[in-house]
Amino acid sequence: MDTLDLWLRQGSSFLWGYILLFCLLGTHLYLTIILRAPQRHLWTSLKLYFGKGGAAGEISHFGALMVSLAANIGTGNVIGVAGAVGLGGPGAIFWCWLTGVLGMSTRYAEALLSSRYRVRDEEGVIVGGPMYVLARGLNAPRLGALFAVFTAIAAFGIGNVTQGNSAAGRLYETFGVPTWITGTALSALVAAVLLGGLRRIAGICAVFVPAMAVVYIAGCCYILCVQADYILPAIRLILDQAFTGQGMAGGLFGSSMMIAMRAGVSRGLFSNEAGMGSSPIVSAPVCTPNPVQQALVSSTGPFWDTVVICSLTGLVIVTSILAHPDISSSDGERLTLLAFGKIGWFGSSLLTISLLTFVTSTVLGWSYFGERALQYLGGRRWILPYRTLWVAAVYLGCTTKSSIVWNFADCANALMALPNLVSLAGLSGVLVAETRHYLWQGRLNEADTRGIPTWRAVRKKRD
Repeated sequence: MDTLDLWLRQGSSFLWGYILLFCLLGTHLYLTIILRAPQRHLWTSLKLYFGKGGAAGEISHFGALMVSLAANIGTGNVIGVAGAVGLGGPGAIFWCWLTGVLGMSTRYAEALLSSRYRVRDEEGVIVGGPMYVLARGLNAPRLGALFAVFTAIAAFGIGNVTQGNSAAGRLYETFGVPTWITGTALSALVAAVLLGGLRRIAGICAVFVPAMAVVYIAGCCYILCVQADYILPAIRLILDQAFTGQGMAGGLFGSSMMIAMRAGVSRGLFSNEAGMGSSPIVSAPVCTPNPVQQALVSSTGPFWDTVVICSLTGLVIVTSILAHPDISSSDGERLTLLAFGKIGWFGSSLLTISLLTFVTSTVLGWSYFGERALQYLGGRRWILPYRTLWVAAVYLGCTTKSSIVWNFADCANALMALPNLVSLAGLSGVLVAETRHYLWQGRLNEADTRGIPTWRAVRKKRD
């Protein structure tokens, strides 16, 4: 186990080196520029949440966003942020936040392409995602298959074992609940929901996600009110150390700007997944009149996930450290417990409830992403075996060593992002053309009449 942990840690450090970090941030910035900052259309995006949509599709704009947020809002928003602070100092929060703001453009672009190049499978169900974008848009089916392989594997890391691992650890430390009990209960719940497919997942998430987000945001705001005297000093510290990387009170050190940047960007991506290509998979089956409408709605995901929730988590952690200098840990999970625990029973209870709800929603959301990736590789016949393996992995995650799980997730995320970034760069002209037609020229409500081909027809034509 120790050897495997070492290999995964080395692999994570290599994959998340300077090249990938600059590729991600560079893509975020490039798309923000060529698409004229789609972030500025935030209010329009919010108004589209409950729009009528289009004729073809399985779920609404809001339902797709909730599935996406269910998959995104997880341990990365809590333990991942604390881990970034532990590794890179409080300055990492700035880079995490910046990744969220700029990532809105990338999420917009991913969703647009996924909706533009969606297809119907052998049963007439609408499917899509970067694998189909690569196959149809760039005529690179093998690269699409590579993305699908990485996605199917990454799903077990970011969307499964890390989540169960965090939930089981928290319940054991707080209430002494054995990990096998947590694993059994969570596996049974997930299995029951998966039987209903995407519509059941979307229906549950449409109620579950807003409720859990409101509870967590309200709880964090209460904690910040208790520690109000430390909010401005915490903000100054975050901004200062984002570029200096100097040490801070309590024994936490960010030894350089690059360490803070690496920690913040990697955890920001782990949290909102902009550029990774996962969330666009659920953008394909949406009832939308045109790709740009769905792209605008999808772009708000990183705003809620990272700009709001991760920022609140970071402020709670840093204000707690400033208020209680005895807090010191480079372990994200331990640091989270110490920071929230200083508020007493309220902080501990908020953390436990939030992690349990975040974990459950993430496992459900990512199950759909993994299924669709596997379907691209082998058809619908692979979905049932995948679901069985998925439920078993939930149990396994609850009883696996924490560091192995997190390093595995980091490696899988990086490998998944690479082919997706290729599609975004290669189809940047399509992104600009679609945005110009529907958004810049005021045709946002115009219906797309191009139709949705079957995947079999696409492959036959290509062959």
